[in-house]
Amino acid sequence: MEQWITQIMTDFGYFGVFFLIMIENLFPPIPSELILTFGGFMTTVSPLNLVMVIIMATFGSVVGAILLYSISLYFGKERIKGFVRKYGRILRLKESDIDKAERSFLKYGGRTVFVCRMVPLVRSLISIPAGMTRMPFLKFLTLTTLGSLIWNTVLISIGALLGESFSKAATVVDQFSMIVYLVIGAGILIGAILFFKKRAGAPLDDE
Repeated sequence: MEQWITQIMTDFGYFGVFFLIMIENLFPPIPSELILTFGGFMTTVSPLNLVMVIIMATFGSVVGAILLYSISLYFGKERIKGFVRKYGRILRLKESDIDKAERSFLKYGGRTVFVCRMVPLVRSLISIPAGMTRMPFLKFLTLTTLGSLIWNTVLISIGALLGESFSKAATVVDQFSMIVYLVIGAGILIGAILFFKKRAGAPLDDE
C-alpha cells in the first residue's frame, strides 16, 4: 500500500494527493489516515508543499463527499422506501422506520456531518444519509469542508513533523483506526441486536 501511495504522489504530485483522497472517500476501506500522514512525510523528502498538500487533500475529500451525496440524493428516500415496501417484511422494516431515520438525521444532521468527517470509516459514509435526506447542499458543503480540513491538517502535519519517523506515526495511526473500527463495529452489532429484538416482539402492520 505504501509503495503504491508513494508512486502516485511521486508521479502526479498534488494531483496524486487529490486523486488518492477522492478515491478514499468513495471507497472507505482505503485508509485515509495512511494516505494523509504519508502525504505529510512526502513534504519533507520532495518538492511538495505542506499547505498545498492540505489544500489538495481537502479538495479531494470534498469532491468525493459531493459524489456520494449526489448519488444518494438522486436515488432519494422514495426509492429506498419502495425497496422497504417490497422487501420490508423479510427485513422486519416498515416505511415508518425510514421516516424516523430521516427525522433523526435532520435533527442532528449538521453536527453529525461535521463530527463524522473526523472519524475513520464513517467520514465517507456520512455523505449518504445527508444526500438521502436532502440536507441543504451549501450546509453540507460547508460542514464537510470544515471537518475535512481539520482532519487533513492534523494528520498531514503529524506526518510532516515526524519526517523520517513516519513509519512510527503510521503504526500509531493504524492502531488508533483499528480501535475506532472495533468500537464502531461493536456499536453497530449491539444496535442491530437491540433493533431486531424490538422488531421481533412488535406485531407487523396488517396489509
